[in-house]
Amino acid sequence: MVKSEPTSYSWADFEKKGEDVWDGVRNYQARNFLREMKKGDQVLFYHSGKDKAVVGIAEVSEEAFPDPKDGDWVAVNLKVKSPLQNPVSLVAIKADDRLSEMLMLKQSRLSVMAVTKAEFDLILKMSAKKS
Repeated sequence: MVKSEPTSYSWADFEKKGEDVWDGVRNYQARNFLREMKKGDQVLFYHSGKDKAVVGIAEVSEEAFPDPKDGDWVAVNLKVKSPLQNPVSLVAIKADDRLSEMLMLKQSRLSVMAVTKAEFDLILKMSAKKS
């Protein structure tokens, strides 16, 4: 999962580009998650700030490389895969006991984090339902 404040970079901004460098990550644990991403991995795109919802799915198109802004850190390329049918709010995620162990609930300040296949699949299932 990658998180972005929609007032600075939203899903709509990402969709307009189609593919973009995910850079600027300056947290060691988040950097390690970027390094673990493999080409073809599916990535949830989360709007932080006011919206607080998973809104789309990206795909890793290039694995970790030196961050263009600071080569001591890493970046990945992500491409747009699809918007979610319906956004899945943080409130809905917190309300589902099956997601209680999600890293985003335990370390909410991380901007990049791992999501299990079961968590990913459940969020997609929740997106298919009208809220």
